[in-house]
Amino acid sequence: MNKATVLIVDDEPQIRKLLELSLTSHDMHVIQAEDGKSGLSMAANHQPDVVLLDLGLPDMSGHEVLKALRLWYENAIIILSVQDGEDDIVKALDEGASDYLTKPFRNAELMARIRSAMKNNPSAVKSTFISSGNLFIDFAARTVRKGDQLLKLTSTEYQLLALLASNAGRVLTHQHILKTIWGLSYQKETQYLRVFIGTLRKKIEDDANQPKHLVTESRVGYRFQ
Repeated sequence: MNKATVLIVDDEPQIRKLLELSLTSHDMHVIQAEDGKSGLSMAANHQPDVVLLDLGLPDMSGHEVLKALRLWYENAIIILSVQDGEDDIVKALDEGASDYLTKPFRNAELMARIRSAMKNNPSAVKSTFISSGNLFIDFAARTVRKGDQLLKLTSTEYQLLALLASNAGRVLTHQHILKTIWGLSYQKETQYLRVFIGTLRKKIEDDANQPKHLVTESRVGYRFQ
């Protein structure tokens, strides 16, 4: 049987070392990343069975990494964090975390959580990129190209495009998009969403007035095709 691969994303070398010792003693293969950007790259290149993710990273928040991973990565993600507030835990679970452990934790409990989370891993791995016409979206690198041109998107524009593209062919309602990108308090701000869609179309479409990628579903939402 192949060893399970576990990716540790944590900026503390001591924590990574302790986790590595524990995981390898249970016959698991360990790979490591010290920040969010390298964690996303490692996840894309190695397709680990489990990601152990700290929320306090130096370059981007763990919540951003979690949401970026969930655009294409479907295996288990377990949060390991000193943040123990109910709101922190609920937020991470709502964003797609499989489980949440507060530091410090017992190794036996961590191994039990890992084994439990892995049972729900899908058998197929989702692609880390999408190509549509002259548009190329790399979820792992968080980049978008139109032909040979690297597009400059804001963080919100990228999140919006990535959400729609990762659900290619499906109609996403205004409320779902607004809740996912901006939060619960924005669910009725359809005009707000319309402005961002318009700006995004100007960047990715050959003709923003006749969009081929971001299609409007009248009175319902938008679809990426």
